[in-house]
Amino acid sequence: METLIVHPKSRKQLATVEAILKALDVSFKKEEENSYNPEFVATILESYERAKKGEVITIENPKNIWPSIL
Repeated sequence: METLIVHPKSRKQLATVEAILKALDVSFKKEEENSYNPEFVATILESYERAKKGEVITIENPKNIWPSIL
């Protein structure tokens, strides 16, 4: 059988589509849309782990950051 992907624009549309599918006894699966790129999420999580280990750069003078980070 074929698969349909539906993109409702509002919660009202979503509820209507679900009601119609239930009334027709059509099985369906809801998946939350993840708007974040998986590579971006992995980079953020890696950075978080490095920060927990203390692998960070401290800025000594916020008015002149370049000497502190180079």
